[in-house]
Amino acid sequence: MPISRTAARLGDGAVIAASGRDPARFAEVFDRHWPRVFRYCVSRAGAGGEDIAAETFRVALDRRASFDCSREDAGPWLLGIATNLMRHRHRSEARRTHALRRLHQDEQADHVDDALDRIEAEAAGARAAEALGQLPAVYRDALLLHVWAELSYGEVAEAMQVSVGTVRSRIHRARTFLRRALTEEILT
Repeated sequence: MPISRTAARLGDGAVIAASGRDPARFAEVFDRHWPRVFRYCVSRAGAGGEDIAAETFRVALDRRASFDCSREDAGPWLLGIATNLMRHRHRSEARRTHALRRLHQDEQADHVDDALDRIEAEAAGARAAEALGQLPAVYRDALLLHVWAELSYGEVAEAMQVSVGTVRSRIHRARTFLRRALTEEILT
């Protein structure tokens, strides 16, 4: 169904509101935001990022009634959903890995885990990946939304559903921690 010129100019809030009556309209939001959400998810989760990006839009479609339709840009909302999905996946993977290690304390499992750790470390830089891994999730998520997803502090606040002051504090603490961790690594 072709989109009229008027519909093409509607902000995300108006399109999401219209998708309540016609769910197919949500495709406009998908088309506008897929590249950005996809890049963000893949930059954080590697090859699995595409699945997370797709899941982000499924969740957003299911939760569209909760979107504040007075907002013109759904980007921060979508990136917030993606961040929560990545956090959930990371926790699930960590629990699964921990359970597998308890069940299978053999050499083969260690080699597989070591190989995966090496691949991830090479992708993000060994020291940076280790330091990022040591950050509390809320600090890491705020920093990565700001740096990798290129969201403003206000947009990060919207995505994480916290105040801008909280975002500023979290990003400052994350940067301070990373600076210290990377400096100490270089000096030792």
